[in-house]
Amino acid sequence: MNADDKLDLNEMMDLIQSHLEAAEFASLASIARKLKAGELVTLLERLNERDRAIVYRVLPKSVALEVFESLDPALQGELLEELSSEEVSSIFAKLDPDDRVGLLDELPAGVAKRLLTGLSARERGLTSEVLGYSQGSIGRRMSPEYISVRDTDSVSQALAKVKTKLQSAETIYTLPVVDSSKQLVGVVSLRDLMRTSPRVKVSKVMSEPLMVNASDDEEFAARTCSDLKVLALPVVDNELRLVGILTVDDALRILEQEESEDAARTGGAEPLRRPYLSTPVFAIVRSRVIWLLVLAFGATFTVSVLGAFEAEIEQLVVLTLFVPLLIGLGGNTGNQAATTVTRALALQDVGTRDVWQVLFRELRVGALLGMLLGVIGFGLATAFFGFEIGLVIGLTLFAICTVAATVGGVMPLVGLALRADPAVFSNPFITTFVDATGLIIYFLIARAILGL
Repeated sequence: MNADDKLDLNEMMDLIQSHLEAAEFASLASIARKLKAGELVTLLERLNERDRAIVYRVLPKSVALEVFESLDPALQGELLEELSSEEVSSIFAKLDPDDRVGLLDELPAGVAKRLLTGLSARERGLTSEVLGYSQGSIGRRMSPEYISVRDTDSVSQALAKVKTKLQSAETIYTLPVVDSSKQLVGVVSLRDLMRTSPRVKVSKVMSEPLMVNASDDEEFAARTCSDLKVLALPVVDNELRLVGILTVDDALRILEQEESEDAARTGGAEPLRRPYLSTPVFAIVRSRVIWLLVLAFGATFTVSVLGAFEAEIEQLVVLTLFVPLLIGLGGNTGNQAATTVTRALALQDVGTRDVWQVLFRELRVGALLGMLLGVIGFGLATAFFGFEIGLVIGLTLFAICTVAATVGGVMPLVGLALRADPAVFSNPFITTFVDATGLIIYFLIARAILGL
């Protein structure tokens, strides 16, 4: 395949499918040799389990492990089920300990135990160390394969350590500095070591350490690494002893997963945790149906509100014309506020301590939005239905927008305080809440102004 006849993704998929159907494995291997690891990952994500295993088997050994490590853990688990036990053991042994742990979470307990038993004593110890931390903590995602240097080492001694561990270390560009009790006392970059005289002590070159605790939430640690713009972040225990390191590529992977979860839950679904095209239809249904049932149950409150004001609706049917507009604007206003605050929580711009600031800020934002939309609604409704109806619509828009923005801004903070995912407390529940309360506000204002 030359640059001149390079195929796009769909054409490549068609070509690979044709070779698979014809069992032309030599042709598959020829294509695979000319593709980059990222392109191979994209192709494997679109194949079914059987075809994915066939294509993986013909990959060049030079890229096979890199491709495997780039797949989502769920796909890794499925791929291992299709490979022979010897192939599985070989792949598992070559993975980094933190990647191994992510894969183990996707495998049946019996398979996981067998794979761990097959590791060397050193690799099993490193993997068990990471497995010992709770899920969701950065200890579970850190790499225990790092190079640390002593503060009493000379630059030449530190560089010698780096050279001896080049093959096994997760990164060599940021080196934690520890004292005699393995407590973290600083960090030093490989660049600083290489441009410093060999006899100088590391303590003279190192800088103050930036670190996270192994029990810290993985998203918090990843966000810290990203915000500080460092290539790696040391991970310590409660006694400040160095236990691992978080690299920037792992931090970005964590943030991508967290943002995918937030996006899914904000939209009223559970995250798929795997590429969309490789997700079974029933898995997609399962990820959505629970939230739809919850929302359907919540919608019964809206029906109950309409039933409670049935007499008012019968007296003035025109009121029903504005119901979709009012609850739609209210829901959108609440969702906007919730999405903004949820994002601010992820970026650590706000916390539960800021609940009153957020409340009063969103109260003002909602009031201003309600005033603007209320004036517009008043003018349009008055022009077509008269002054009294216009006044009802204008005041209702003002009240609904104020309430929706306030509730929408506070609910993610309430979720965080209850140790729940703030995204869960966002759009789906807020939409249901605002629908019901918005109708109550609407009909109470109509009853007061129109004398119903």
